[in-house]
Amino acid sequence: MMNIPDALWNEAIGPAGYSAANEKYQAAVLEQYKLCVEMADRISSRRNLTNTFFLTLNSIIAAALAGIAGNRLATTSVWILLVGLMILLIQCATWFVIMRSYRLLNAAKYAVIGAFEERLPAFAYSRAEWQALGEGRDWRKYLPLTHIEQWIPIIFAVAYVLGLLAIAT
Repeated sequence: MMNIPDALWNEAIGPAGYSAANEKYQAAVLEQYKLCVEMADRISSRRNLTNTFFLTLNSIIAAALAGIAGNRLATTSVWILLVGLMILLIQCATWFVIMRSYRLLNAAKYAVIGAFEERLPAFAYSRAEWQALGEGRDWRKYLPLTHIEQWIPIIFAVAYVLGLLAIAT
């Protein structure tokens, strides 16, 4: 197991770096750091809301399709079913792309947070926390949620295709 204090503290920044002459600079760095951490948190919150929206939408669609999957779908034109499938697949692709964009945006934000931590006495996010989680390499220790999130729209898309094939045959 890694030593969190060794990963946490920035040896290049000590108490001597906080002299009265340096105080305003350090305060400005700290304020910008706080803003970056807050913005990263807001991105995560927006990502969660987006996931909730798409998950709810797809759950309602799947339930509605299952509810009317009897005679009415069997007698519906294949073209109407294909158009519906295309709309659902485009919606799933949009969900996937949005989740990927959020993942990349947060990765950039955390890279910036790590750069800010180079000027602060501790590497709370960029090193200590990430190392404590095994850097996402061991799924038993930590499985990054962004990896799971990107599979959900794919699973829905596959379910829609398989559902249409089941109806068409």
